[in-house]
Amino acid sequence: MIALALIIERLYNLRERLVAPRALLDEVIGLSRATLPSADVIDKLAGNSVLGGVLAAGLRAVLAEPRIAEPVLRQSFENAGRTAVHKLERYLNTLGTIAAVAPLLGLFGTVVGMIEIFGSQAPGSGMGANPQQLAHGISVALYNTAFGLIIAIPALMFYRYFRGKVDEFQLGLELAVERMVPYLMRCAVRG
Repeated sequence: MIALALIIERLYNLRERLVAPRALLDEVIGLSRATLPSADVIDKLAGNSVLGGVLAAGLRAVLAEPRIAEPVLRQSFENAGRTAVHKLERYLNTLGTIAAVAPLLGLFGTVVGMIEIFGSQAPGSGMGANPQQLAHGISVALYNTAFGLIIAIPALMFYRYFRGKVDEFQLGLELAVERMVPYLMRCAVRG
């Protein structure tokens, strides 16, 4: 249930529209060509998406220090980018842990079940060795392994999928910053 909830949450929050809308960078560059946007516009940009938050950090840095040096501006973007990527990776470790632990828990349940079965079939247990009862007990014990795999396989698949999405978004954020820095440096030189 936890893995399913995490998968649904990540499917919702890792949508392109919420992370990096396609036209947003061009719109921000267009707005910042002539002059820097106002603080209200920058606040709206920050609330727009993850990319908007990163771009807003750079705009705020230039507004706060009109003669900002390029390394300082890049550091501002880098700090905002780290925070953004950390938010994008939210719950991925938990999902990966579920994918890794579920088969082990299933195997543990199977081993415990097998110990119980063979313990009940021992000569001193008062029960005779019944091959049908033994086969049925082994089959029930193996359900634990099957359930563990049923949980682990989709969890691992989605973990890898989300990991790829986060990496793709991270690259997009980095490329957007590289396009944005020259425009902001022109504004800083004019300021």
